Amino acid sequence: MTDRMQLHRDGYALLRRAIPTEWLGDLRAVFDTGVKPSEQWPVPRGVGWRYSMLDDDSAVQAVCCLPAVLAVVGELIGERFFLSQVEGREPLAGGGHQVLHRDLSAQRPGDIAIALAFFDDYGPGNGATRIVPGSHRPEPGAPPFDSNDESRSVQLSGSAGDILVFDVDLVHAGSLNLIGARRRSILISYFSELLYASHLETVGLRNVQMDTSGRFEPADFVLR
Repeated sequence: MTDRMQLHRDGYALLRRAIPTEWLGDLRAVFDTGVKPSEQWPVPRGVGWRYSMLDDDSAVQAVCCLPAVLAVVGELIGERFFLSQVEGREPLAGGGHQVLHRDLSAQRPGDIAIALAFFDDYGPGNGATRIVPGSHRPEPGAPPFDSNDESRSVQLSGSAGDILVFDVDLVHAGSLNLIGARRRSILISYFSELLYASHLETVGLRNVQMDTSGRFEPADFVLR
C-alpha cells in the first residue's frame, strides 16, 4: 500500500511488480520492434542509449493506464490530468550515465508526474535509476541543489514489472550500464490538464503519435 504522507514527503513511489508477468514478453518485443536510430527521431537522441517509438501500442498504453499507477499520479498532480508522452529507453553497455537533475514542473510545483516502467530486472550493474528522496520540495532558503553531490542519492534495484512513479521535480538520474545487461523501460509523462495547450505546441518535436485527448480524474482511482 502507498502511504499518502510518505508519497508527498519522498516525492515518489516504487510499485513492485505492477505490470502482470504475462505481459512482459510482449512488451519487450514491442520495445525491440520500435527501436529507431537517432536520425529517425525529430530531435537527435542522446549517445549511449537505445530509444524506441512505441507510444501508440495497445500493450504500452495498458501499462500507462494501470489503475495503481494512475492513483499515484493523481495523488501527485492533485487535479485532472492526461497522458502526454511515452518513449522507450535503454542504456547501452558503457552508456546511460546522467548527472543528477530535475525535469521541472511547468506552471506550478507538482503539475507533472513521471513514471518509469521496467521491462527487465534492474540494479547497479545495468544502469538503474538514482533518486534523491524528498528533493522535489526544497526547504525555504535551502541552497541550490548541487548536481555533483551524490551523498543523498539512492540507486534503485528491482524486478521486471516494477514501476517508479515520481514528481517531476524529484532529483534523479540514469546510471552507467557497467555489465551491458539489458534494461528496457518506458518513460511516461503525465501532465495537468492545464498544460494541454502547451503540450500540443510540442507534440511534433517530442514525436508524440498517440491520442492524448483522454482525461483522468484523481477521484476515480484508489491509492493502494
